[in-house]
Order: sequence, then C-alpha cells, then structure tokens
Amino acid sequence: MRERHPCVYIMASGRHGTIYIGVTSDLMARVHQHREGLTGGFTRRYGVKRLVFHETHASMDAAITREKQLKAWKREWKIALIEKENPFWEDWAVRLGFRPLP
Repeated sequence: MRERHPCVYIMASGRHGTIYIGVTSDLMARVHQHREGLTGGFTRRYGVKRLVFHETHASMDAAITREKQLKAWKREWKIALIEKENPFWEDWAVRLGFRPLP
C-alpha cells in the first residue's frame, strides 16, 4: 500500500498554459484521473494533464487552506511559484511512474 499525504497540486495544459489547482490525499490516483480525463469539466475541456507542482501538508485542513490561498493569487504569482521549483514546466507525473505525454 502506498503512502498518502494531503497535498496541493498544480496541473497545466503546457508551459504557461491553462492552470488548475487542487487538493488531494492521494496524488497518484488524482493525477491518473486528470490524465485519463475522468475528472470531466474544466480540466478535461482544456487538456490539463501535466503535474507541474505539488507540495505536501501535515493535514488536510492545512492543504485546503493553502489551496484556497493559491487559488486567490494572481496568475503571475502562480507561474512564479511553478517556475521556482519547476523552471521548465516538466511533467512531474513521470517521476511518479506515469508515461510521458505526447
């Protein structure tokens, strides 16, 4: 059984593309849902499938608080956060064992 930690994650359609911020206690399962288009709605419509950022938190309450904070940020602040940790917008899902996207 894999470990699960509350985390905030950012998915993107590509470098400087459409951004989605979410929270989950099972990042692997959530990334799978996004990549397979199982989430429907916004992320499927805009092809938001690349994991470009994530951070873990001690509790789900802390993760939700951080998610709300990030969602309230200006777009350029979100981009700066991504690029601080992931300057080339690499798909971190590959690090988790997912196949690279075309």
